Amino acid sequence: MGSGFSKLKKQAKQFEAQYEKMREELKTQEIVGTAGNGLVTIILSGDHALKKIEIKPACVDPTDVEGLQDLIKAAFEDAHRKLEEATGSPLL
Repeated sequence: MGSGFSKLKKQAKQFEAQYEKMREELKTQEIVGTAGNGLVTIILSGDHALKKIEIKPACVDPTDVEGLQDLIKAAFEDAHRKLEEATGSPLL
């Protein structure tokens, strides 16, 4: 029983090391979400940090701030969905 437990413990440590390596690699990835046919672009890092928001001047209309807000939200949701797909798990 002792040797079986040692083997499981060793495997658990290996799995933990692989998981940490994967998390570190994911942090360096950039996930791009877009909306409005590329008018708004959001870039998230693999660890969920907002890296950049790009807004093309063509979609900046002072009389339609709500439209711009909707595009930003849609781009973020697109990036968020792509990050979920890349990690294989839902994000909080």
